[in-house]
Amino acid sequence: MNAPSALKVAVVGACPYPVPQGSQIYLRDSALALRDLGHEPHLVVYGYGLGEDLSGLPLHRAAAIAGARKTVAGPSLLKPLLDCALVFTLRRVVREQGIDVVSAHNYEALAVALASGTRPIVYYAHNALSDELPYYFGGKPWAARLGRWADRCFPKRADHIVAPHARLKAHLIECGCDAERISVIPPTVDVSAFNEADKNAELPTVLYTGNLDTYQNLNLLFRAIEIAHETIPTLSLTIATAARDTSNLPETSTQIVRTDEFASLKQALGQDAIFACPRVSWSGYPIKLLNAMAAGLPIVCCESAAHPLTHDTNGIVVPDNDPEAFAEALVALAHNPARRAELGHRARETAAREHSLERIGTHLEDVLRGVRD
Repeated sequence: MNAPSALKVAVVGACPYPVPQGSQIYLRDSALALRDLGHEPHLVVYGYGLGEDLSGLPLHRAAAIAGARKTVAGPSLLKPLLDCALVFTLRRVVREQGIDVVSAHNYEALAVALASGTRPIVYYAHNALSDELPYYFGGKPWAARLGRWADRCFPKRADHIVAPHARLKAHLIECGCDAERISVIPPTVDVSAFNEADKNAELPTVLYTGNLDTYQNLNLLFRAIEIAHETIPTLSLTIATAARDTSNLPETSTQIVRTDEFASLKQALGQDAIFACPRVSWSGYPIKLLNAMAAGLPIVCCESAAHPLTHDTNGIVVPDNDPEAFAEALVALAHNPARRAELGHRARETAAREHSLERIGTHLEDVLRGVRD
């Protein structure tokens, strides 16, 4: 019997690339997982990014749009032009490279794939718009209604959906998607790319990495730090971000680290730190958690976003929007290096066991072959 042929896959992200943020890392690592299994993924992205892409993956950029420099998530006036340029690029890549399957990451990439007229399409659902969209518009009711409409209209038009966790799958089924065409497959992380930090600092910093958008719920973290200062006045907060505007961040005891490329993000994760994830938006899957787990960091996370964590086993999970509980967990870990080391080591083991490129790549391969056959 002949071995199955390698698949040519267009991995589409309606985003700047590379950027050291969750969606772009998810996009890249899913492509790397397929490449490691012998397939041929092609990244199809916007015409700009931050730094150099070191993945070695074939990279196809859409035409540059004058003035397009925004790297953080969310709406912008130039988005329609960027997405239109991406449609034409995807059509060209499909035609010239003989693409077998299009993998569309997040809503805009799905819209681009649908507009391009290519099939089959596997949609990687990064979130539910009914959950996330209101954060960009001050919680306005119309944004939630628009998000619910999008959740009902777009995902079901893909040939198959990859949901990162069961709760999002259940939501998509409620929105009219066929349960048989949804696979729950969490994101990958390459543990070997991270060094496990020593937990020997007299007082570790509290570390947050990622964008500064409203849905990250950073005000909860800032309040928790204030409460923790009542017990440990010198406890510091480090924010590692590629965001340009940091004017709204607190100045007291806060260090800003620029992470304009993946190497600087990994360096930030290599210190003795307590990783903080104050996010309560339930539908997404914070890639920052997997990176922190791979780096062997102890994690404090709100329960709605704690998908890969088990409380008191490989992280500390606290109730949503409870700054006192968050602060209590930070203080307890700051005073206990042995506990930090234990939780961090177990987190790294979980990442290696449950989120390896090989393990997840095999599941993704099955999905892609299923829609292609």
